[in-house]
Amino acid sequence: MPSGKTHLRIELLLLPVWVALFYLFIDTSWHTGALFAGTYLFSSLLLSPDLDLRHNRSRRRWGFLGFIWIPYTKIFKHRGVSHSLLFGTLTRLGYLAILALLITFGLSFFRMISFDPLTAVPLDLKLVGILVAGLWLPNIIHVLVDRGHSALRRRV
Repeated sequence: MPSGKTHLRIELLLLPVWVALFYLFIDTSWHTGALFAGTYLFSSLLLSPDLDLRHNRSRRRWGFLGFIWIPYTKIFKHRGVSHSLLFGTLTRLGYLAILALLITFGLSFFRMISFDPLTAVPLDLKLVGILVAGLWLPNIIHVLVDRGHSALRRRV
């Protein structure tokens, strides 16, 4: 398989292409383009499908918070669901959401914060679409590079 560095290089080389396509076909405002690019970078650097490996650069990039991914490595086997085009990003986002909810409910229980899910701010569907695209594209690229590399190796 290509190394994590190779995956990251490919993802980062494609970022200007995606931003240009985003600007040309979706939205010409700089702040939505910046939001897309920011979520794309976040996903490329911190939400790699390789977070299911015990030792990897993505986990090290989390710094002292890297320990939060230890249970994830126990739950998901490498190149399993975490490398799915559809469910890969969902597993990592769902995992982070569960952690965030546990922390939020814990802080709310001890009255350190006030949390009422019924008063949540309504979602802007365009904003959600931009976030989803920025988070999913690096995962799709990573998985397709892995699959392409495997297919080439089988032919040789």
